[in-house]
Formats: sequence, structure tokens, C-alpha cells
Amino acid sequence: MDKEKFQREYLINASKGILYNCLSTPSGLSEWFADDVNIRKDVYTFLWDGAGEDARLLTKKREEYVKFKWLETEEDDDDKSFFELRIKIDALTGETALIVTDFAEEDELEEAQLLWDSQVDKLKRILGS
Repeated sequence: MDKEKFQREYLINASKGILYNCLSTPSGLSEWFADDVNIRKDVYTFLWDGAGEDARLLTKKREEYVKFKWLETEEDDDDKSFFELRIKIDALTGETALIVTDFAEEDELEEAQLLWDSQVDKLKRILGS
């Protein structure tokens, strides 16, 4: 089944630097995204309930974005196995937003979006946002 790209945007009351730390470091990611996160070179191991999934850090730009590709699908040519966490500052209001880009199969799309909503709510609580 083909995966569909989706984006979610969340307003976050935090500085770019603090938010970027939560998105790009193992300690920051383990606060809200996974139970624990380990890193070896550019491969992050995300642990949930004792089970791990590996993702390669494809690219990052300080205080702007991080992009990961799940390793079990790294051989796929379709480029639909990555997720990106991007920080955007509104030019008019100065508000900070987190933009999540991910992919899910059509019958799992709503569940994937709700999962991101839940994870980002946890991030907001940690940041006091």
C-alpha cells in the first residue's frame, strides 16, 4: 500500500534553541518522542516499550530542522520513509511553530496524525508551552 505524506503544524511557546535541542539530541527526544534514544554516529535508536527502531539522521540545520529516515525502509526508492521536524517563526507575529512532515498508509493516516498530536502535546508540557 502506498504511503501518503502529511504535515501537522503546532504552535510552541519556546525559543528556537530550546526547541531545536528537544528535536535533535537523544536526551531531548527521550523527553517527549520515545522512552529512550541512543545514538551511534548518525543512527538514532528510538526505544518504545523495550522495542527499538533505528533511523538515520539525513540532514539538519541548527535551530531550523532535523530529518530522519527509518532504516528498515532505507532501501526503498520512494522516499516515503522519512520524518522531518521543522521550526518556523512567523514573520508577523513572531510565534514559533513546529511543522511535522511524515508519511502513513491511507488506512493509518488518522492514527498517525493523532499520535503526533499526542507526542507534541507531551513536548509542549515539558517546555511549559
